[in-house]
Amino acid sequence: MNKDLLLKQLRISRDDDVHVTHTDRPIWHWVVGGVVAALVGAVLIWFLVARPDLTVVQVVEARAASTATSAGGALLDASGYVVARRQATVSSKITDKVLEVLIEEGEHVSTGQIIAKLDDTNTIAALQLAEANLRAQRTAASDEQPLFLRSGRLLKQKAVSQEAFDTAKANYDAAVAAVAVAQRSLAVARVNEEDTIVRAPFDGVVTVKAAQPGEIVSPISAGGGFTRTGICTIVDMASLEVDVDVAESFINRVHQGMPAVAILNAYPDWNVPAEVIAVIPTADRSKATVSVRVGLKVKDSRVVPEMGVRVEFLDPSATSGGVHSVRSVIVPAEAIQNRNRDNAVVFVVNGDTVERRPVRLGAQSSNGQILLAGVSAGEAVAVSGNDKLSDGERVRIAPPE
Repeated sequence: MNKDLLLKQLRISRDDDVHVTHTDRPIWHWVVGGVVAALVGAVLIWFLVARPDLTVVQVVEARAASTATSAGGALLDASGYVVARRQATVSSKITDKVLEVLIEEGEHVSTGQIIAKLDDTNTIAALQLAEANLRAQRTAASDEQPLFLRSGRLLKQKAVSQEAFDTAKANYDAAVAAVAVAQRSLAVARVNEEDTIVRAPFDGVVTVKAAQPGEIVSPISAGGGFTRTGICTIVDMASLEVDVDVAESFINRVHQGMPAVAILNAYPDWNVPAEVIAVIPTADRSKATVSVRVGLKVKDSRVVPEMGVRVEFLDPSATSGGVHSVRSVIVPAEAIQNRNRDNAVVFVVNGDTVERRPVRLGAQSSNGQILLAGVSAGEAVAVSGNDKLSDGERVRIAPPE
């Protein structure tokens, strides 16, 4: 057999080789490549996104607190109400029927102004009787006076006895005494007549009108529920102040003359300058609180009795103490680590790292913890997982719930 022919039959064609490469290779090449790419992606996600060695934290943005900017920070706050130190439920001194009520709610009254008139029929009759009695007694005294003087002259002439003179003198003295009694009775009658006029005891504003014409008023409570004990209530608006209850554990921070800020519930953006008037030296055992009187330095018609108010007690001597002083912010209480006032810290989240930040604590309320310094409004603070953090540590931020 021809060797050349034999060798030619055994030779592999390049075209066939190329054909096999282009037809069979993609089947396993792309499958393997896809599996490898998926594994690489999963590893990258595991290491870069869900690394188990990073602490997972939840963050909350610090919000600006509605406190006044002052020389010092708030040491604590307390809630209470606006009260009037000078107010009166005005009534009559006698039990009588109301004829006229000359005031309405919201009306300003001045000292001595007539606010009501009572039925004076009986008192006028008594006054007229007292006047008539006084005139009669004066007439009797006038009749007795010349007899007394005449008896005195006759006694000197020894024309009458001593006994006759003594009788004349006794009659005259009795007549003079009767005049004095009649004068006192007339004064009482005039007072009773004046008592039918009810006047304002001081300058103020009428807050309650309690009686109407035709009703019976009395200075004492009467049975049956048909007798009023007052005409109206008058409040001296210049005497308004705030009464708050401070927990016993914090009362040592409050003292007389301490500056404060009052924030009315009705006007949360209005900060009213205030000052501690007095700490009432007794505690409420049921609430474990001590009452504190706080005076308002601003007199305004918007402030009315019984308004709800929150008072922030300020520390004028407070300094920044190593932390940059900023406007007060409020954060959840869970964000605070080491709640000691001198060593409190929070962890501020910047990107994927945290910064350990010293803060100065203010008051704690139902809305959270007020920070007087150390954190600015808008910064994110860690509120969970922060007990395991250290300064500069990388963290993974949990998605919001």
